[in-house]
Amino acid sequence: MNGVSILRNVLDVENTTTKRDGKTIMDPFELGNSLTQVGVLDVDNWKNENIITLDHVEHKDTSGNGRAVLQSILDMTTLLIMHNAQHDLMWLWECGYKYDGPIYDTMLAEYLLARGQKIPVGLEACAERRELDFQKDDTLKRYFKEGYNTNEIPLNELSFYLRHDLLTTRELFLSQEHDYAQPESTSLLPVREVTFATCKALTRMYMSGFSVDNNALEVVRKEFQTEKAQIEERLQRKVRELMGDTPINLNSPEQMSQVVFSVAIDNKKEWAALFDYVETQEEFKAAVAANSTTILRTKAFTCPTCKGKGKTYKVKKDGSLFKKPNNCKDCDARGYQLKKINKVAGLCFAAPSKKWVSANGFSTSKDNLDTLIATAKNNGMDSAVDFLTDVKRLSAISSYLSSFVDGINIYRKSTTGMLHVGLTQHITSTGRFSGRNPNMQNMPRGGTFPVKRVFISRWPGGKICEADFAQLEFRAAAFLAQDHTAMEEIATGFDVHSYTAKVITDAGEPTSRQEAKPHTFAPLFGATGYGRSKAVAAYYEHFTEKYKGVAAWHKKLASEAIRLNKITNVSGRQYAFPDVTRRSNGSVTHFTMIKNYPVQGFATGDVVPVVLCEIERRLMDMHSCLVNSVHDSVVIDVHPEEIEAVIQTITDMNEDLNSLVEKAYGVTMNVPLLLEAKIGDNWLDIADV
Repeated sequence: MNGVSILRNVLDVENTTTKRDGKTIMDPFELGNSLTQVGVLDVDNWKNENIITLDHVEHKDTSGNGRAVLQSILDMTTLLIMHNAQHDLMWLWECGYKYDGPIYDTMLAEYLLARGQKIPVGLEACAERRELDFQKDDTLKRYFKEGYNTNEIPLNELSFYLRHDLLTTRELFLSQEHDYAQPESTSLLPVREVTFATCKALTRMYMSGFSVDNNALEVVRKEFQTEKAQIEERLQRKVRELMGDTPINLNSPEQMSQVVFSVAIDNKKEWAALFDYVETQEEFKAAVAANSTTILRTKAFTCPTCKGKGKTYKVKKDGSLFKKPNNCKDCDARGYQLKKINKVAGLCFAAPSKKWVSANGFSTSKDNLDTLIATAKNNGMDSAVDFLTDVKRLSAISSYLSSFVDGINIYRKSTTGMLHVGLTQHITSTGRFSGRNPNMQNMPRGGTFPVKRVFISRWPGGKICEADFAQLEFRAAAFLAQDHTAMEEIATGFDVHSYTAKVITDAGEPTSRQEAKPHTFAPLFGATGYGRSKAVAAYYEHFTEKYKGVAAWHKKLASEAIRLNKITNVSGRQYAFPDVTRRSNGSVTHFTMIKNYPVQGFATGDVVPVVLCEIERRLMDMHSCLVNSVHDSVVIDVHPEEIEAVIQTITDMNEDLNSLVEKAYGVTMNVPLLLEAKIGDNWLDIADV
């Protein structure tokens, strides 16, 4: 058209990988990784293909001819189609190839068509599900299993595999384009366009990396390890009080279940299946009683068989002892035996429903611990509150050490000190980003998490700036529900967190503003007062009365889900509920998700990506760069000579936030969005600008 030729190319790369600390590192920033092959296939003329070998044991592109051919193809391409474009683009760009035209990621396109349903979106799974003529070839699996690296696989077999991937991706693209052309899918097109643009921005962010202070990381490690040891010591003392002399491993889910619920399951293999057909509360209680035994406290006494040594010796015919001892069977080599005393062990909590059943007894997950702590508070069980709070904190610290401290240490590049922050767009049901290697989206909210201190600027004198949306999800909900109370509070700057604290305090539980924050907007996402303290539960009930518009909107969403088996958000993003039903009492199944998805999806799945892309665009001519995004915030590494310019950029953004959303999705918001900037020497120690 108008003399402009259209060339839609499918592209795929093959690269070597590195194993480090049991992890497979696939990016181009790992020392030793290299780009082996690149394949390009013309969508509209599938016989027009190029398999370009760059660095293989059988052939190296020493002349540069292959490189020149690839760049010339990229120069002519008007749409570059990839499956998992972040990976392919990163390798192209890091190896010096130029392409900044439109992209199409078949993995992300499939994810959007799934409409929030949890389905695998790998190329093989997509091809099988759609019954494509070309299925993904598994040639490489055998070679990788045998220890070959990509550049060591026989070149003809590697080329065959790459060619097969190109053909499969092409057919997947054409199949998806047919789906997007259907009337029920056209609303997804603006969301798809933003998703693809965001993919490119996240790729560049990954390439930039986030500088890590290794000394600070070790300080954080020691702080966590010290706190962990102190908590374990307190818990072991309390366990002795609760269980007597029965040894308890705090890391054992089965033994922690026994401490908390005071029962041991009779048959571990059959336990979980016993509750498959349990319906009523009475049936649940009867099943627990019939298949578990109350645990009693114990008293230790010296084993009379081995006399406390834990070892016994067989006697020879001549009356002498064998030199090699055996473990004492009567005490399991412990040197002592346990005698039950007539006192129930543990905290004596009763699991409230079969949802709490696990293979190890009953689950002591974070949410379950919160419910038990609330129950203990309501019943004045101060000692139990302290114990369960310590159990919860111990689990958190163990996770922080493995996921963040060790994770950062594993994935940080030793040559540069950089952690390349990976954000994916295809994991969550709502559309918000998820993280990997490590997942920094799982960092605790608030400004006190010490791991953030290890992230610093790459430049001497540089700063870390976090641009954070003010009450983004509350503002999104106020707009989506057109709740006049919420809209007025936003317009007047009403302090909703202080109000939450007041309601909880007036209900009998003195609470600070900071402590109240997690509760303020929780009902927006389907949280209820169940399992909370009486005072907190009172706030959850109050929320529905206060924000009547939100409550009415929730009912409207439920009706839409029942009527259409899906919800279409204002942006055009859709969420499918294929098996939603209305119960006999009028309530709707999946109601928590029905309330949660549209708010979280519009706020962090639709608004945040648009703003992130615009911030990146405005930083384009600066040294400063994006280095992370967590939920409703964007993190920038600020060059020392650009501090004022970056702050001004964020300030100026506030004039355009609503218009950016309107331009992307055609949505006119009558609730103002607001970015707040904080800046400091590291990601933790930042202060309001």
